[in-house]
Amino acid sequence: MPGTPTRHAPRLLRRSSWPEARRIADILRKETIGGALLLAAALAALIWANSPWAQTYQELRAVEIGPAALHLHLDLATWAADGLLAIFFFVAGLELKREFVAGDLRDPWRAAVPVAAAFGGVVVPALAYLAVAGPAGAGQGWAIPTATDIAFALAVLAVIGRSLPDALRTFLLTLAVVDDLIAIVVIAVFYTSHLAVLPLLGALVPLTVFGVLVQRGVRSWWLLLPPALATWGLVHASGVHATVAGVLLALTVPVLRRKNGNASSAAPGHEAGPAERFEHRLRPISAGIAVPVFAFFSAGVALGGLSGLAGTLTEPVAAGIAAGLLLGKPLGILAATWLVARFTRATLAEGLAWIDLVGLAVLSGIGFTVSLLIGELAFGAAGAEQVKVAVLAGSLAAALLATVILRLRARAHRRVHEAENADSDADGVPDVYQES
Repeated sequence: MPGTPTRHAPRLLRRSSWPEARRIADILRKETIGGALLLAAALAALIWANSPWAQTYQELRAVEIGPAALHLHLDLATWAADGLLAIFFFVAGLELKREFVAGDLRDPWRAAVPVAAAFGGVVVPALAYLAVAGPAGAGQGWAIPTATDIAFALAVLAVIGRSLPDALRTFLLTLAVVDDLIAIVVIAVFYTSHLAVLPLLGALVPLTVFGVLVQRGVRSWWLLLPPALATWGLVHASGVHATVAGVLLALTVPVLRRKNGNASSAAPGHEAGPAERFEHRLRPISAGIAVPVFAFFSAGVALGGLSGLAGTLTEPVAAGIAAGLLLGKPLGILAATWLVARFTRATLAEGLAWIDLVGLAVLSGIGFTVSLLIGELAFGAAGAEQVKVAVLAGSLAAALLATVILRLRARAHRRVHEAENADSDADGVPDVYQES
């Protein structure tokens, strides 16, 4: 019809705004360093567990500390899984809340793609695991291959994909955070063997106190830490995995800074709100201490040589985990993304091709931190050994395959990247961001 404006088809994975791109770049730098530390910790644990001094590694994991009167006389491995990972999930909760409240994902269309991909990346790996491992006896491990390890995946991406568009990096980061949050819901619902209602209800009191303090702008750690620790302790005592407390605490933290009692509507990226300040302070602790220490206490497994490794990977549980990470994860992410594009008639943003998403989806098959955590909850210490072997093998295979695929695209993206840098204005903002 004459005079009717043309409606452009929506674009998948279009470029982030300039403030958001800078913030994502800062997160990627910290997570990349954390990924290197995570890898070093995992390798150290593997070497120690397969050395003549392997028994001392197991003895170290079994050292118990903490107040027995509060039922917190726990071994170091449990402290790493229940305590330190609560910091990891607190940061993940802050990141997700900020993205949906003040980040680019406050736009429902931008949010739909990574959220749909995350759900696809949870459902299909679970089905792949059950198809290979079978529901009888091994069915409780269905959630092991569902979570992407943020630090490991971003560390690999930093090495092999320096010239990849920011939109792909943002997509991977958001997808990983969303499926980690899905994983923590799965842990709370499906891996809580017993539930003590009174401690769980009691946790609402310090949680509310913490929320009121942060809403009023309190920043003093000596005021915020006691209710946070009390919330964690009561959630732990309730039988729900204590990492859930990290997410609950994160959801109480406001994203936008407040002026005269009202939330500021200033554009994101100008002045940090409470959530961003918490994230800025705690992300280095999460990526640099909490996750690597957990990896050190969780990754040590006796491989038994090549024959022992091959034998372990033929077991139904191990084969199901590897299939879920290497096949189910990329298939689920790609299928969900394609369905969003199909039903919205969307096209990929300029410069991107589906092979980019294939590489990114395969890279998402790197599962470590949350996969090992769920494995221990599902099978206990007795069955955790083959879970560790399968997670390590599947993650390594996914990393190698993703490296091959993304390297094929690196040259083309590098040329685009160099052209954009050449067009940067004097203010350092590339021209392609000027209209963002």
